[in-house]
Amino acid sequence: MLARIAAILDAVEGSAASASELARRSGLSVSTAHRLALSLVEYGFLRRTQGGDFQLGHRFVRTALENAALPVLTRLRDETGETAQLWLRRGDDRICALSVDSQQELKATLPVGARVALPAGSSGGILARVPEALEELERHGWVESVAKRTPGLGSVSVPVESGGQLIAAVCLAVPLTRVQASPGKDFGEQVRAAAERIGSELDSSGQG
Repeated sequence: MLARIAAILDAVEGSAASASELARRSGLSVSTAHRLALSLVEYGFLRRTQGGDFQLGHRFVRTALENAALPVLTRLRDETGETAQLWLRRGDDRICALSVDSQQELKATLPVGARVALPAGSSGGILARVPEALEELERHGWVESVAKRTPGLGSVSVPVESGGQLIAAVCLAVPLTRVQASPGKDFGEQVRAAAERIGSELDSSGQG
């Protein structure tokens, strides 16, 4: 199995490839190449282009993603005073790739590398493509969660897209004692702007 996975990854190292091209380059059958490629997409080793081809995924460009996201998350934290995070999907979980913690004594925080089962939380709904979350995203431009996962805490999240693909979610985590209307109404536009800046930076750097 590992040899087949390595063959698939080698096949897209130079350029994107369709399932049939993957099969030709790797020496595997089309059905096997396609099945393995879809599994690798799920775990972030490959991604799909808008045309449906496969290329190396965001596990291989994580440094570029983090470099683009860190200053944006820091600015978001400074503007809002709240903890700003970047979440990625990993199978049935989401993992915290970056966290810029609030400097206030009462704050919401999770360490980098923390895993949370999907679809819990506002970013979990986005990364798991939960229909209700996608509808909320369509209506407002953000998805919020109010004490659904952790009592006393709320969050608002927006997807990061690059090259037309969902690659991550920006989340602002907020103690509800500092929320005026709701996490989304208070901070949604700032989170949306941050997610768009990260996506634009990735696109301009050629990582989209």
